[in-house]
This record gives sequence, C-alpha cells and structure tokens, in this order.
Amino acid sequence: MKHFAFAGRTCLVTGAAGGIGAALTLELARRRAVLALVDRDAEGLARVAEMARELGAGDVTTYEVDLGDGGDRLDLAAEVASRHGGVDLLVNNAGVTLMGSFEQNSLADFEWLLEINLLAVIRLTKAFLPQLLERPGSHLVNVSSLFGLIAPAGQVAYATSKFGVRGFTDALRNELEPRGVGVTVVHPGGIRTNIAAAARLSAGDPGGAQAEQARRFAERALTMPAEEAAKQIVAAVHNRRPRLVIGGVAKGADWLARLTPTRYWRLSQRVAARRRIT
Repeated sequence: MKHFAFAGRTCLVTGAAGGIGAALTLELARRRAVLALVDRDAEGLARVAEMARELGAGDVTTYEVDLGDGGDRLDLAAEVASRHGGVDLLVNNAGVTLMGSFEQNSLADFEWLLEINLLAVIRLTKAFLPQLLERPGSHLVNVSSLFGLIAPAGQVAYATSKFGVRGFTDALRNELEPRGVGVTVVHPGGIRTNIAAAARLSAGDPGGAQAEQARRFAERALTMPAEEAAKQIVAAVHNRRPRLVIGGVAKGADWLARLTPTRYWRLSQRVAARRRIT
C-alpha cells in the first residue's frame, strides 16, 4: 500500500476540541488536509477550527456531537459525504475515564464509559466504512491506550474499553487491509491532556481520594506534549504502520506484559515501592 498523502484528503477527527485530538487536527492542517472535526465542546471546536484554517487547512467543518448518546452516526456520515464527498482518514480519538475501583463504579458509569470509548468507535467505523471502502488508499486510526496493553487496578472500566478497541482494530485490520484500507491502532502512554482532570468520580468520592489520585497521576505521569503524540500518529498513518506505541512508559509496559502476562502488575508495584523508598 502506498504512503498516505494528506493534502486535499478529508480527515475526520473525534475529540478534536482538546488534547491529542486538537494537536492532531493542527498537525493535519499543516499538511493541507480537509478537516471534519467532531466533539461535544462547541467552543473548543470553533477555536481549534480557526487555528486549523490559519495553518492552511483546506475546508474545515465542525460537528457538535455527544458520542455518549448511543447514536448510530449515519446522519453524521451523510452530512460529511454531502459536504466533502466522504472521508479518506477516520481517527477515532475521543475518550473519557472513570476513577475508583470496580466495586465503587456504578453500572451506569461503567456503561457511560463503554459507550464513548468503545461503542462510539464501533458505530463511527460502521457508519463511515462504506466511504472508506469507496476511496482508494483510505485509512482508519483507532486510539487505544497504554491501558489497552496492561490492565492496572483502579482502571477496570477504562482498560476494558481500551482492550476492546485494540481487539476490534486488530481483527478489522485483517478484513480491511486486503481491500486497500490501512488500519492503525495507537497506544499512547503519559500524554499531557485533560483526561485525568476531567475524569468522572465514583460513589461520590468520599474524602476526595479519587480526585487527589487523578491530580497526582496527571502531574507525575502525563508529561509528553500532545503535539509530539500527534506527530507520531501522522507519521504512522503516512507510513501505514499497523500499530503505534507512544512513549517510554507505554513501550516498557508493552514489553513487560509480553514477557510476563500474569505478573507484570505485581512487578511494577514492587518497582514503584522501591522508588518511593529511595
């Protein structure tokens, strides 16, 4: 499959109002892509869209959509097809997280997270698949996570969704690549975004423990600029890479999980404890 060329190609990005989605939008704009931007944050979308235009993007359209509402997105696919003729690159990036243990998580909160992180990815891919198949050399990107490689305590809901994205994408690649559609799964780790700060808290968060945990996690672990992650994703699409692991922590975790699939969590906890002692 030939390298993906961005200039003049229509690229749809979800979660485009902030974080990796916003950085990726601007990176695509620099390559003169045509942009269809999706998020529930209308003000953020407008701001990012204006920045993309200033950087030289082609036609830029925005779509205020709540990906947690269970919609099949066929209306969105029809709107994009009417305006742009279809998509050449679909990036399922939007995601949320939920703090607390599985015992603390309500079923409603668990389902809310799955709706956005996993089911929306499936629904959007299904809605736009005919367009991808009709446009030669198209590409699909689904953003999983470090927690689609390892499954830490306290992140049962998030890991469930991101392992689901990983499996969905890997199986879909085997169906679509022979038909000329490139597929990339992305596993970012430690990217500086607002996902932890915006996390939903479980069971009222008595004592504020979950909020404090999210704050510490963001401060200590989320250190890589989103712009660097965006550059790596664009390069992976250009080169048709099937899999991209971003960041040293994610790469180390991937290696450890492959080496010892059932013991990596205990080993990582021991390492963390030793660092606290020293």
